[in-house]
Amino acid sequence: MKPLVRPSRLAAGARVAVVAPSGPIREERLQAGLDVLRGWDLDPVVAPHVLDRHGEFDYLAGTDADRAADFQAAWCDPAVDAVLCARGGYGAQRIVDLLDWDALRAAGPKVLVGYSDATALHEAFAARLGLATLHGPMVSAVDFLKNTRGQEHLRATLFDPESVRVIGAAAGSALVPGRARGVTLGGCLTILAAELGTPHARPGARGGLLMIEDVGESAYRIDRALTQLLRAGWLDGVAGIALGSWERCGPYEALRAVFADRLGGLGVPVLEAFGFGHCDGALTIPFGVAAELDADTGTLTAAEPALR
Repeated sequence: MKPLVRPSRLAAGARVAVVAPSGPIREERLQAGLDVLRGWDLDPVVAPHVLDRHGEFDYLAGTDADRAADFQAAWCDPAVDAVLCARGGYGAQRIVDLLDWDALRAAGPKVLVGYSDATALHEAFAARLGLATLHGPMVSAVDFLKNTRGQEHLRATLFDPESVRVIGAAAGSALVPGRARGVTLGGCLTILAAELGTPHARPGARGGLLMIEDVGESAYRIDRALTQLLRAGWLDGVAGIALGSWERCGPYEALRAVFADRLGGLGVPVLEAFGFGHCDGALTIPFGVAAELDADTGTLTAAEPALR
């Protein structure tokens, strides 16, 4: 696994497009998130269908065609420097086949930020465009709006990525000790499992530092997703693993036993309680960059800043 192309960092006045590739958005949360971005001296523009609701499926922010068109137009707009997901939920997998990947490639590298269901986009951008992305807080997510730590870490990554080249979590500890080097990838565990066999996902995590998290999944469902990745050979050759947040997934000790059972036999460092994903103050993790994971010190150190 090789490092991917890194987009350019943002500067004051940069135009950022806010899109809703997945679930529906609450307008008051969107406006609060836009105020945060404006406070960073960014110029946020909202895609036309961000506040839409699908007429039949209430878990989607508008139709697949409209959500895909919004994303496509935002990415291909030469005045836009970054595309930020408004929230996760479900639906990004439904639009990846509708995007014109040749046009996205021609538009050149830009910053993409999102997590949760946006994992499908992270995988597609890596597999189809060879482009590094940011697994980070989303504009209308409650955990972003309420927590200054998450806001500031994303802001530093966007504007001053050298300052956060070393990422650490105070609660991080070694489930399996050791250090490993590789290229970062990952996201929401159940989405990664659901992406197996699709044309927009990479064939495996060989040579990678896998960063995984999830929300609202019981221990047996997490076991099932990890077992699916193991049985498919997707984890063969993975260099190291970092476990993020597991909000509403049951008692952590039960999860910890699953992680030890399913991942402990891989013979690679495993860092737990690394604060990214569905949690207050979530860290922004660059995907597609060469880095070193140190499970003993609870740190991820990028060889280069996340953005150029």
